Amino acid sequence: MQYFSRLALLLGGLLLGTPLLAADIDAETYGYPITNPFEATIATTPPELRPTLPADADIRQDDYQLRLRPEREFELPENFWPVTRMRYRLAEQKGEAPLIFLIAGTGAHYASSTNEYLKKLFYGAGYHVVQLSSPTSYDFMASASRFATPGLSSDDADDLYRAMQAVRANHPSLQVSDYYLSGYSLGALHAAFVSKLDETRRSFNFKRVLLLNPPVNLYTSISNLDRLVQTQVEGISNSTTFYELVLGKLTRYFREKGYVDINDALLYDFQQSPQQLSDEQMAMLIGTSFRFSSADIAFTSDLINRRGLITPVNYPIEQGTSLTPFFERALQCDFDCYMTEQLIPMWRARYDGGTLNQLINQVSLYGLEDYLKTSSKIAVMHNADDVILGPGDIGFLRNTFGDRLTLYPLGGHCGNLNYRVNSDAMLEFFRG
Repeated sequence: MQYFSRLALLLGGLLLGTPLLAADIDAETYGYPITNPFEATIATTPPELRPTLPADADIRQDDYQLRLRPEREFELPENFWPVTRMRYRLAEQKGEAPLIFLIAGTGAHYASSTNEYLKKLFYGAGYHVVQLSSPTSYDFMASASRFATPGLSSDDADDLYRAMQAVRANHPSLQVSDYYLSGYSLGALHAAFVSKLDETRRSFNFKRVLLLNPPVNLYTSISNLDRLVQTQVEGISNSTTFYELVLGKLTRYFREKGYVDINDALLYDFQQSPQQLSDEQMAMLIGTSFRFSSADIAFTSDLINRRGLITPVNYPIEQGTSLTPFFERALQCDFDCYMTEQLIPMWRARYDGGTLNQLINQVSLYGLEDYLKTSSKIAVMHNADDVILGPGDIGFLRNTFGDRLTLYPLGGHCGNLNYRVNSDAMLEFFRG
């Protein structure tokens, strides 16, 4: 009965020319057990509800590096030498196979835990997989970014596209049948801009593109995450920091278990224990993680471009120089501060940019609305309770993607990507 209702809905949309409705997943039938979006974001999925993935030993993979910005070897201090070449990971099938590029989220390295999970999922399904760092990660900024001032999505996509072309050229014997593209969080926004760029450059002709939990309005998402740092947390005083509070809870948790076991199931199990974090503490933890990413961006962009806002222009930085004082200064600058002091001035100087609202429209999904409405190869999977979404964002996704939007009721920000229902849906989308 449900199948025929869905079929009638699809046919009705086609015949009447009206937008097709998004696939809204019912909370009761979905089965994801974590109803708190902060907890879902941090702890993700209970281990027994995750898909079966190949072990690292069963994956033919290696890390590679490319010399994309050779001038950085002379421009950057000597203790930055490990990131003057762009590094990436390739998991290779035997013989011909489709290849999928994976773009990491805000500040994330190519081998971040979410990218690793997605790699194993798609490799197990028969894909070659290339893992790329986020354009907002310090390693990508140093090794692959032309202007090292991330935040202009079209520029970030251009840098990614050049990197993808270089990766392909670095493996001439790799047999590829089709190209696919995906990214999570900010990486999903970048994937949308890369896909649009490919429509004109035609290097890959991506067959399908999947956006996982993308920000809709980039400024709204950034503001949401920045506000989490300001959460009032019980138990924190002038003598007890947030980190000491969390460390104390972890210490008591391991003492009660009788052993220390750090693995990907730790946070879920920890949240089921008496030491679990409160909503305010989880909000602070998520916000603090984002603040560290913002500080990385502000510090690295300032250093590479020698703006002198955080690190004095002529300050001697050598192998043994402590960067802690400068990073502490960078921590005082949230993403809004980075935009005001570095991104917007660069945008105005290089592109004759205008107001903040004009910038927001250019760098968000709004700037691609017409393309996204008409490109049937692009789909979105998102969560109704995602902490990065703001008023009107879900409405924009519905109006823009129609039935190419799958909206899950739970999962927080990317917390349900490793839930079996979601992983099956991802693979089905790419299989067509």
